[in-house]
Amino acid sequence: MAAADRGRALALLACTQFVLILDTSIINVAAPSIGESLAISPAALSWVANAYLVSFGGLLLLSGRAADLLGQRRVFVAGLGVLAAASLLGALADSAGLLIAARAVQGVGAAMAGAAAFALLLRLFSNGPERHRALGVFAAMAGAGGAAGTVLGGVLTSWLGWESTFALNVVAGVLLILPVPRLLPACSADGARRGFDVPGAVTVTAGLALLAYAVVNAGEAGWSSAATLATGAAAVVLLALFALIERRAAHPLVPLTVLGRPTLRLANILAALWQVSLFPMFFLVSLYLQAVLGYAPVIGGLALLPLCAVVILVAGRTDRFIARFGLRAVMATGFVLVALGMAWQSLLSPDGSYWADVLPPSLLLGVALPLVSITTNVAATLDTREEESGLASGLVNTSLQFGSVIGLAVLSGVAAAVTGAATGERGPALTNGFAAALLIGAVPAVLAALLTLRLRLPAPPVPGAAPEHQPTAS
Repeated sequence: MAAADRGRALALLACTQFVLILDTSIINVAAPSIGESLAISPAALSWVANAYLVSFGGLLLLSGRAADLLGQRRVFVAGLGVLAAASLLGALADSAGLLIAARAVQGVGAAMAGAAAFALLLRLFSNGPERHRALGVFAAMAGAGGAAGTVLGGVLTSWLGWESTFALNVVAGVLLILPVPRLLPACSADGARRGFDVPGAVTVTAGLALLAYAVVNAGEAGWSSAATLATGAAAVVLLALFALIERRAAHPLVPLTVLGRPTLRLANILAALWQVSLFPMFFLVSLYLQAVLGYAPVIGGLALLPLCAVVILVAGRTDRFIARFGLRAVMATGFVLVALGMAWQSLLSPDGSYWADVLPPSLLLGVALPLVSITTNVAATLDTREEESGLASGLVNTSLQFGSVIGLAVLSGVAAAVTGAATGERGPALTNGFAAALLIGAVPAVLAALLTLRLRLPAPPVPGAAPEHQPTAS
């Protein structure tokens, strides 16, 4: 495929990533209007957002492997179709049950499209500077989607009603599907001759979905509640059963030899850790701007756009940093900057301002985000063969998704606990809660920076040789 064609294909895949990440945040701003319009209780309203996260996180691994076995382009198009159809159902929903079901099915489509999009990127761009640049574009669009979700959620809800936040996906899904035959390569399906690990697929999908449910529910009901403990225990049992099945399966969904690769394993842990730190920051800072400083939702969202601009600027140059300083050095620097940025962001004041309390540290975090996201994605795919691209995509995306779910549940819980224990006026109490959560959010970044020192990258290929785990160009 010519370079210009690969560029257009990358634009399509990156725009898909933008839409999928946007969907994790756009509903948060629309939630109050949804609750008022459909008379949904606060407990049920939280699941309008969380149902998407549970199904998205639970199905990423299965979707990545399905992309390898059934064809990456086929799974990509099917995922976008499911996302658009579920979004139409959500726009027309007239009850809490129907809306939550629509959000869950949106997550199914997002898992399929997201895992296949990342696998297609790995197929189109061979390992090296070219792939690093492609991952930079991917990371920039993901960062833009996280910030834009808050902005668009406020604008669309204010001007057109909450239904428009769902209708947006219908239009986006159609527009993304139309150029697929021209831009994306048709990948051969491998499932017919290799077989499919049905018991493994059932146990890992159910286990991951229950784990996501347990973590999300802990944010609402508490970590020691009966529902959290029961679903968490069930998830552990199912994932342990999955490991036993994979040892005996003729065609395992996740070959244990893949999980045994130290570079891939540690890179996935690092990917989860940066999400634990950074994903909740968008939510907590947005709440601080609105609940403490009194910003309107739209202005609170727009306040994060400078961070988004820095992410895009740095992401486009990260491949040069990697080439000059090395992958591990850039990764470690990124995690140190995340830790410093989160600690700086925690110095909030109840009578502070956006310009003094939020903007400077957010710009530092804007520099850090692409450094950690691109380097962890590169490391997670270094030791991957072409036929494993979907599996590698599913693994790293699952790590990222669970990092965001765990981080949001833990840090929002910390903020709520500190705020609840405080006495006095509401503004200072809320500020103390947000500050404590942001400071604790620096801890995973410090741990990740230390773990980066243990990262051992695969040796470069010997000219003329084809090592067993060396990625090959398509």
